[in-house]
Amino acid sequence: MQSIKLNEKIVKHLGRTLTQDDILWLSLSGSGIEFLYTGTYLEICLQGDDHIDASTDHTRIAVYIDDKRVLDEMVKSSQPRYTIIDEQTPVTCAVRILKLSEAPMSIVGIRELIADDNAKISPAPAKTHRVEFIGDSITCGYGTDDTDMAHTFSTSTEDVTKAYAYRTAQMLDADYSIVSYSGYGVYSGFTDETTDIRNTSELVPPYYPLTGFSRGTYKGTALTMTDWDFRRFEPELIVLNLGTNDQSYCRNHSDRQAVFTSCYHDFLTLIHAKNPNAYILCVYGIMNNELIPCIEDAVDRYRQSSGSERISSLFLPTQTEADGYVVDFHPSLYTHEQAASAVFARICEIMRW
Repeated sequence: MQSIKLNEKIVKHLGRTLTQDDILWLSLSGSGIEFLYTGTYLEICLQGDDHIDASTDHTRIAVYIDDKRVLDEMVKSSQPRYTIIDEQTPVTCAVRILKLSEAPMSIVGIRELIADDNAKISPAPAKTHRVEFIGDSITCGYGTDDTDMAHTFSTSTEDVTKAYAYRTAQMLDADYSIVSYSGYGVYSGFTDETTDIRNTSELVPPYYPLTGFSRGTYKGTALTMTDWDFRRFEPELIVLNLGTNDQSYCRNHSDRQAVFTSCYHDFLTLIHAKNPNAYILCVYGIMNNELIPCIEDAVDRYRQSSGSERISSLFLPTQTEADGYVVDFHPSLYTHEQAASAVFARICEIMRW
C-alpha cells in the first residue's frame, strides 16, 4: 500500500483549504477535494480537531464516487479511517470528499489517502466557470435534514449540498467557493427581537479575508484564522446573500437601517478590493425582505463610489408555509430548489453563460 499526502498536484481543492503539518484542513461549508482515481483499494484517513471529545456539533462529511454519496459520517473520533474502495480488479472513478457542516463549530483534516501500490490519482479537471457564494444559514443548508420546526441547530442535520448555493453551482457546472456562517450578518448577527443589543460578534466582513473562522483548533492553534490567499481562487462572479440576520436587529429602526446600508456598501467595497475582476450579484429574501430598500441603496452607492457597473441585485420571494419549513423555520428543500433556479437564471442572464 502507498500513503498519499494531499497537494494541488494530486487533488483539486474545493473551496478554501489549508495545509498544515501535511494535513489538509477543511472548515467552511462545501470545502473539500476532488480527484480521479484508478486502483483496487482506497482508504481515507481523517484528523479531528481538539474538541472532538467534548463537542456535540461534530463535523459532518460526505464522500462521493462518481457523484453517488457512498459515505455520510459525523467525525466523532480523533483519527477515523474509512475504506471506500476495496475491489479485486481496478476501477476508474471520480472521488469527492466534502465538509457538509459549517465552520464555526468544528474543523476536520484529511491526513492522507491509503491506496494500493499500483493506484493512480490525479486532480479532477477545472470547470469552465468559477463562482463564490457569501452568506449565512441559508447558504450553509441549516437544518435541511430535519423537517421538525421545533428543533434547533445541529451540524448533524446541516447539509450544504442541499442548499441553494451548492445547487446553483451544480446547475452552472462551475467550480465554487462558499463562505457562510449561520446567524451572521453585515451590521449585526442574529439578535433576539426582545433586546436592543446589537450582535457584533457574528459578522461576516471581519472573517471574509480569512481562510475560515472556527472555534475548532488543532494542538491549541486556530489554524483557519489565517489570511486567505485570494489568488488561489479567482471567481468570475460573487453571489452575496446577507441581510437576513441583520433584520432581526434593524427591524423598523431607520437609524439602524442607515448604518446597515453603510456597512453593506463597505463590505461590497472590500469584496471588490479582494476580487477586482468579479461581477457581484446581491441576493436577498426567502426568510425576510424588509431590508430590500437598504440593499438597493447600498448597491447604488457602490456603483457611484467604485465607478463599476458590474453589480446587480436579485430579491427572492419570501418562503411560505405551503412550501414547507425545516429547523427554526429555515427554508425547505423545495424553497432551496426554487431559489437555485432563480439565481441560476439571473447568472446566465448577466454573465451570458
